[in-house]
Amino acid sequence: MANEQKSRIKLPPVEQIGIVVEDVERAVQFYSSVFGWGPFQILEYDIKGFIYRGRSVDCRQKVALAQSGPIEIELIQVLEGDTIWTDFLRQKGEGIHHLRFRVDDLDGMLAELAREGIEPVFHKDFTEFGVKFAYLNTDKIGGVVFELIEQKQPGGKS
Repeated sequence: MANEQKSRIKLPPVEQIGIVVEDVERAVQFYSSVFGWGPFQILEYDIKGFIYRGRSVDCRQKVALAQSGPIEIELIQVLEGDTIWTDFLRQKGEGIHHLRFRVDDLDGMLAELAREGIEPVFHKDFTEFGVKFAYLNTDKIGGVVFELIEQKQPGGKS
């Protein structure tokens, strides 16, 4: 049995698995026909002002979303831009990129994580939609980035 340690930071359950792909349509076809995942909803986004490693970046991406039980599957294809996903694809090829966790107070959680040496490397605040997220530098051990998302419901509730 592995050494059991008391965790210093408690995350909620995983709610999304993000997979970087070269071709969303090809990946949707594969996962749907072989594993029965889906139906997928395919969306294209132009997003301005991501902060990536301290600089503002723009990108255009195609994303496919589907549910697998309580877990959302997100397939990500970058069409334009230099992002955390394009760097992943160049360095590692296609594969699982991140696990997403929904939090009530992103800023508070980021302050707590900073004390552990865990910092955001990619983030965006979509104030107009009540959503903000951060990808963390958790990939140095285990190879997977953690994403934290805070989403306010109408009326200000998380």
